[in-house]
Amino acid sequence: MSELTVDQRHSMTRKVMGMLESWNLSAKDMIRLLQLPDSVKARNIARFREEDAFPANAEVDRRVAYLLRIEEALHTYFPRNPEMRDLWVKRGNKQFGKRAPIAVMVEDGESGLIAVLSHLDCTFAWDLTGSRSEYSTAAAS
Repeated sequence: MSELTVDQRHSMTRKVMGMLESWNLSAKDMIRLLQLPDSVKARNIARFREEDAFPANAEVDRRVAYLLRIEEALHTYFPRNPEMRDLWVKRGNKQFGKRAPIAVMVEDGESGLIAVLSHLDCTFAWDLTGSRSEYSTAAAS
């Protein structure tokens, strides 16, 4: 994501902040979920809503990319019902030991983001397992 323009980074930041706020995450949880640098304090998180873009940092960029794919997958699951998208993230899920997907993402960090994205997007899970390369090799034979 480092190849994005400043305007694109601002737009992406506002989109992710809107999503996290719709999930009712606290500023501390946002910082933890995004793995923002220690220089970002909870009292400063509001600056990402309006003026600043997230820092250009590989860890932050990777987590933002996961969140954007999760949001895209939720749009696929609930195309006409944004309330259900937010509710799904907050409601306990059998797949995650009855924990809410947002709790999995915040508490488990990057592995939690991957788990939620894998649950929502089977193509991501398929790519993650290496099935794509195995399939490509078998198809070429």
